[in-house]
Amino acid sequence: MTAIANLKENAKAVAQKLGIQKFDIYGSTVDETSAEVDSGKTKQVSAANRASITVRVWGENHSVGITSTTDIDPTGLELALQTARDASAFGVKEHIPDFSPAVGQPVVDLGDRTANQSPVSDLVNVLLEAEKELLATHPAIISVPYNGLSQRDVSRFYLNSEGAMRQESLSYASIYLYSRAEQEDRKPRSGGAYRVNRKLADLDVAGCLKEAAEKVISHLDYAKITTGKYLVVFSPEAFLSIIYAFSSLFNAQNILDKQSLSTPESLGQAIASPLLSLTDFELHPSNIGGVSFDGEGTPVGHTSLIESGVLQNFLHSSVTAKRMNAKPTGNGSIGAKVSVSPNFFCVSASDEKPDIDYALDQAENVILIDELQALHAGVQSLQGSFSLPFEGWLVNGSDRPNSRISIESATIAGDIFQLLKSIIYVEPELKVTPNGVAPQVWVEGLSITAGD
Repeated sequence: MTAIANLKENAKAVAQKLGIQKFDIYGSTVDETSAEVDSGKTKQVSAANRASITVRVWGENHSVGITSTTDIDPTGLELALQTARDASAFGVKEHIPDFSPAVGQPVVDLGDRTANQSPVSDLVNVLLEAEKELLATHPAIISVPYNGLSQRDVSRFYLNSEGAMRQESLSYASIYLYSRAEQEDRKPRSGGAYRVNRKLADLDVAGCLKEAAEKVISHLDYAKITTGKYLVVFSPEAFLSIIYAFSSLFNAQNILDKQSLSTPESLGQAIASPLLSLTDFELHPSNIGGVSFDGEGTPVGHTSLIESGVLQNFLHSSVTAKRMNAKPTGNGSIGAKVSVSPNFFCVSASDEKPDIDYALDQAENVILIDELQALHAGVQSLQGSFSLPFEGWLVNGSDRPNSRISIESATIAGDIFQLLKSIIYVEPELKVTPNGVAPQVWVEGLSITAGD
């Protein structure tokens, strides 16, 4: 009998002993090893095994009690179920959670996504060699202050008293390299890159190293720019970061809590340029860490959020779906309150044809934003406004010297709806990032304030 099947039988027996008629359990475990290096020496090696189990019990008045534990032996399981049962007397009286109506539907079979972890010594050696090669790419690169190589084994499960049971396991490895360069009489510059794959042997370490080096080198010999309105190109990472920052636009729980600029009546409204489409697609083939079900046991899917600029759907848990007469989308997580969060955003060009196909090698006086910073402080999601420092370049073609000049310091500011509706081109080439898939996106008339 598998461990999850054994847990199911134990939970059923304990629940019967305690007189509990209805319960569910969600849990996950993470087994991780990681390494960091500094100046040719091992800085830190760590190993961790983390477990998180959430137990919900429905009491006699149908309200829900919830508790969490890391102990799932029979004694620990009994204590958790008993605690949740006692807590159910104090559960919420309105919008009481229930089992997801989709918990009995089949999930996508993702096959075997596990891999054997490599020895920690291999992690250290790979990272030391990457640091050495990165430092050798340019004399201005003096250090790689932030770096890490890790590998994780993740197991997840969901079960309930009506017989539902889901489980899955996956492995993945990731590396990040963030280098620092210095020039005389100039501010230090930095640049980084990240890669993820199923196992250490498949990691594109060379590609990560090359990208990190090219970014920091491209920020040398920076210059000031003039404050004004510019045609702006967002890198895939930068555009995804601002979409995530304003993801409350699509979050049904935020909408019901009146913590969003959207309302239930917003569906069907044009909120962006007709050139843009956006989906939440956890099972995208390039999502190495993708899972097949959410914390409520609902199968994840492909949720179209924006089609040709028009808002089509919201992201739902089973609770918000019931309240808004919709279907759960596989974006729920159970806790003291069932919450909603995006899984894996995918930005793409719609079927609408742009007036012009833009290209950076033909650009004139265009700002290319590589990375948005201070998102935690510079985004006012309930007002729709943002003011964010960024790293990027002023681009003027590609057939002249200094056609791409790093910007010393600058801030971009505006309104999220203005930004979305001012998109004039969505490039066809997509890039896979840790948070989603997106192309470069061109937006006209954005305000850029140059730093002092």
